[in-house]
Amino acid sequence: MQRRESTFRVASTARARDGTVTAAAGRSGSARPGRRPSVKDVAERAGVSWKTVSNVVNNRTNVRPETRARVEAAIRELGYRTSMAGRQLRSGRTYLLAVALPDLTMPYFAHLAHSIIRSAEARGYTVLISETNGRPESERYVAGGFDAQFADGIILRPEGLDSTTVTQAHGPLPLVLLGERVDGSHLDHVIVDNQTSGQETTQHLLDLGRRSLVFVGAQESRQFGPGWLRMLGYREAIEKAGIDFQPSRVVPARHFTRESGLLAVQELLGRGLPFDGLVCASDLIAIGAMHALRRRGLRVPEDVAVTGWDNIPEGAYSNPTLTTVAPDIATSADRAVELLVRRIEDQDAAPREVVAGHKLIRRESTAAAG
Repeated sequence: MQRRESTFRVASTARARDGTVTAAAGRSGSARPGRRPSVKDVAERAGVSWKTVSNVVNNRTNVRPETRARVEAAIRELGYRTSMAGRQLRSGRTYLLAVALPDLTMPYFAHLAHSIIRSAEARGYTVLISETNGRPESERYVAGGFDAQFADGIILRPEGLDSTTVTQAHGPLPLVLLGERVDGSHLDHVIVDNQTSGQETTQHLLDLGRRSLVFVGAQESRQFGPGWLRMLGYREAIEKAGIDFQPSRVVPARHFTRESGLLAVQELLGRGLPFDGLVCASDLIAIGAMHALRRRGLRVPEDVAVTGWDNIPEGAYSNPTLTTVAPDIATSADRAVELLVRRIEDQDAAPREVVAGHKLIRRESTAAAG
């Protein structure tokens, strides 16, 4: 990854772990104009000692409520902020977490980033977000620690590299992976069982009597990725149902986008391949597929039943509404932050693997709302 591509965005301004109030500067008090207010300025304004101010900003309990209220009022009035440099020197930490995701324009990753920020903020950390665009060199650079220890730890959702390669590229910073399990890895993992969810979704269509199913979204070049693993679940389900697996019924998608879904259906129709159900690797692919079917006069679900994966808001408002796999994003995010903070505090701890849950939400696109 080129250094100019490693720019981070400050995605969250968290309340400091020590309880420090960081309000914007208010009216001037004891501090001279142009000078940053100090602890002594706050103490003078509140009529207390500087040690009492320190106790308040460090959220210690040995301060009377009325005194605490007076100190906090002085902090707000003066716009006092603690020194980040001093805080780092005292604790040996930055209280910054780096989070690297493939594509923040995708609803799933935007939701995941939001949830990670909220979880980190609750633990006193600020989050910096980086976008890798799934480039292997970018993900390798992130896993190696960015060549600079500006954060206490990293959460990475790899897309261009398999987890084994990421593990090999791991540098000095604590690292938690969002993705598939890696046997024998020294890294903490939070995973969603893509293969099982693919099997359950396909079984749902089979239970509705659909027999000519096509999977849309497998990426053969990324057999470690979610599209391929969900396809394996699709294959497992149809073979258990006594249906021969046909590679011609697996349609790749370069990206998980609406356009990819539209092009996949156009290809299927151009080949004249009969199908009565589409198992799509993402909601965006499914929405694009339904658009293509509608343009050709095919009805969903009467002619073709369609499923997606991600439970993005758009799917609940599409016409028809979209049956989808809903991953537990909030739990994935919270456990990833929890594991990273644990790893920061104890780098010798045994690695953990957490499997986040998922559920199938049945809607109109498979004629099974409820």
